[in-house]
Amino acid sequence: MSKVYINSIKQISTQQPLVDDWFEQPVFYSEPYVRALEPDYKQFFTPNEARRLGKILKRALLVSRRAMSESGVASPDAIITGTGLGCIENTEIFLNKLVREGEEMLNPTHFMQSTHNTISSLIAIDAKNYGYNITYAHKGISFECALQDAFMQITHKKVKNRVSTALVGAHDEMTPDYFTLLKKSGYLGKPHQVFAGETAVAMMLSAEKSEATLCAIEAVEKVYCDVRCATSDMRQIANPDYILIGANGDPENDNVYFENCAKLFPGVPLLQYKNVFGESYTAPALGVYAAAVCLQRGEIPGFLMCDKEAICDMRYAICDRQGETQKNRTSHIAHRTSKILCYNHFEGKNHTFILLSK
Repeated sequence: MSKVYINSIKQISTQQPLVDDWFEQPVFYSEPYVRALEPDYKQFFTPNEARRLGKILKRALLVSRRAMSESGVASPDAIITGTGLGCIENTEIFLNKLVREGEEMLNPTHFMQSTHNTISSLIAIDAKNYGYNITYAHKGISFECALQDAFMQITHKKVKNRVSTALVGAHDEMTPDYFTLLKKSGYLGKPHQVFAGETAVAMMLSAEKSEATLCAIEAVEKVYCDVRCATSDMRQIANPDYILIGANGDPENDNVYFENCAKLFPGVPLLQYKNVFGESYTAPALGVYAAAVCLQRGEIPGFLMCDKEAICDMRYAICDRQGETQKNRTSHIAHRTSKILCYNHFEGKNHTFILLSK
């Protein structure tokens, strides 16, 4: 069975950016909406670059540069991006100015940088890359579609112009206005739900492992509606030590995980990640990132353990209303961890399984 290796991965999120400090010193939130912690961009961009790039573009470009640099790949064979909302902030700025000022004296920069594929294009221009370049914009399964594309191209050896390295990214920002809309629709902001966050993840995938390899991807599978129809192969090869699920404190969302995991993988302990990284359309990329770091280090932080009973009030399960530290929330579990299955679903219909191994 062919494997794909994650040789580097970087994130900018609600945790400390570009580093893995969250593993030892996580930042916990009780607010319903939290924007990403930004690095000091002056260290990485010239004033001209910083001025003309929006937040999501700076994040995407920086994590991509760092992922490529750490993997030693200056120009990958493919650049594949998943985004649910694209450059939503630039879109809002352009439309708001259009309303206020009419069709006169509008800044074209916000319009040019408002499309979803701007992110992947910018990374390619920066890396002087002319290879395969594509963006998946499928809401809550955008990242999984991008990852599956890369996985298939790397593992299918008979494909013409086969890809051996791929930069896979997942990028989403959450503006105050869009958070208000999602809250009104009932998607985010429910009383017991985790906070709405932002995502910027870039990972370098390769057919070959290196000294810097974090873990291997053994399988990527998407299933529509009936999970039982297509998970027989996954169950045969998986045999996971843990299942990392996208529980977010909303019973309607979480019960799908608990019921399916009990049926398909009975007795396998569950992990969570959205209590630390928040909810967004491409949050599953942060789940894969968290699982990869756990496999690389060979241990799991206690705050990632998922207790079905305690998860009912997820926003305060980790950080109470006064922000006081709870006992043992950063304790670590160091027993055998060789396989983690990342399981996410979107609206109970689109189910995705990503199997990672040490």
